[in-house]
Amino acid sequence: MRSISDIQSALDRAVADGGVPGIVAELQDGEAEPWFGTAGVADTATGRARRPGEHFRIGSFTKAFTGTVVLLLAAEGRLSLDDTVAAWLPGVVEEHLGGDGTGITVRRLLNHTSGLPDAFPGQEPPSPEKPGERFIYSKVNYNLVGMIVEQVTGSTLAEEIDRRLARPLGLAGTYLPGTDNTLREPHARHYSKADAFGAPVEVHDVTDADLSWAGAAGGMVSTTFDLHRFLRDLLGGRLLAPAQQEEMFTTVPTRDWVPDTRYGLGVYAQTLPSGATLWGGGGYIQGSVTYAMGDRQGTSTLVSNLNGDWNDFLETFTDLYDGPAG
Repeated sequence: MRSISDIQSALDRAVADGGVPGIVAELQDGEAEPWFGTAGVADTATGRARRPGEHFRIGSFTKAFTGTVVLLLAAEGRLSLDDTVAAWLPGVVEEHLGGDGTGITVRRLLNHTSGLPDAFPGQEPPSPEKPGERFIYSKVNYNLVGMIVEQVTGSTLAEEIDRRLARPLGLAGTYLPGTDNTLREPHARHYSKADAFGAPVEVHDVTDADLSWAGAAGGMVSTTFDLHRFLRDLLGGRLLAPAQQEEMFTTVPTRDWVPDTRYGLGVYAQTLPSGATLWGGGGYIQGSVTYAMGDRQGTSTLVSNLNGDWNDFLETFTDLYDGPAG
């Protein structure tokens, strides 16, 4: 992991060059005291600085929590990764997505090899492909997984995440909001240059936008401290039994997605230009971009969040974790 001074310089560049309102990063390296850095602002109207303990939308890093819940259920024998979608959600894929739920397993949903395409709410999804053929990153996969969790347990995914992960780990700032979609205090304002369907628009405040559609695929809220605790315990093998840990970190090659990555069951590995490989995940959702990555053992982790969604966040990620390009 990079030095503190290098990370702070990367934060400053994200604001100065990328133009985002604000950015935070927290480094936990071994047993050393955590370091927290920031640049830019939490609120463009008041100029208030970003600060520790802020709640923010974590986007697709939600998938790591969803995947962990599924693997805990698998360890209990309440479902199998080889179960088909049709077994738990009969007719759903056929009626709403035009696919064949009998050929899509829970594992294929989790590693994005279901053949189901991505889609925004209110849009007609493209035609599905044959399951198991290739990686297609899709919110649809994880929203189906969330529905399966609720079928298996008889409770909501939000309740399962809270009962199985947030409360046992002491993640006081981590939750999957309901339809009220409220961000707990304290929080930065969230700003976007995209509308609800991803089309470009002028910068606007989306802090109170209804993003409940993201659900199991990207709807959660957390803090830097909580994401460290979760990621370090997950990578360190303290959340899952060995069989399920092996399943989570068995990867497939990605395609037309983040370069130099391989995807597991809710987490992915990314190889940096230096040759180092980090594990964890990223999350992009309207108004917020988050990264939570560390070494394979979870001894060194870095969590970062931007409260604007329009800079080159892959470049910012590489700068934070590996150094500036060129």
